Amino acid sequence: MPFNVIIVIPTALRWYFQEEWELNFDLWLAGGLICVLAGLSLMISTIRLFVIIGRGTLAPWQPTQQLVIAGPFRYLRNPMITGVLLILLGEVLLFQSRAIAVWTVVFFMINYCYFVWKEEPDLTKRFGESYRIYRQHVPRWIPSLRPWSPD
Repeated sequence: MPFNVIIVIPTALRWYFQEEWELNFDLWLAGGLICVLAGLSLMISTIRLFVIIGRGTLAPWQPTQQLVIAGPFRYLRNPMITGVLLILLGEVLLFQSRAIAVWTVVFFMINYCYFVWKEEPDLTKRFGESYRIYRQHVPRWIPSLRPWSPD
């Protein structure tokens, strides 16, 4: 899924709306590269934690077996999606693309609804009280300044 969200769909949108592929070497490029690198780092580290600690994947047919409260998950509940959003924001800045900007907003809105109405209720059913406590202490999208620990 991340490949489609950050590569296939933005490329298709830029092609469809015939946006230029020119990169200008200025502050837009620097900001875009910083966002893309930060987003990639966040996305890769959370996928790794899903596999190692959660003993599962981000795929719904092979979900994590353990609640992951480590690394970036101690600062926010959805660091993987936040990483993808950072990558998309970086692409908006790199290519100064309106089409990718609109896609970023649509992607966020879809995920917001999905997490509120589907993912969080499912995690509450799977992990019970430990997830409820985690949800009370860790914000959904914007990282807290201090890491939370269940200990």
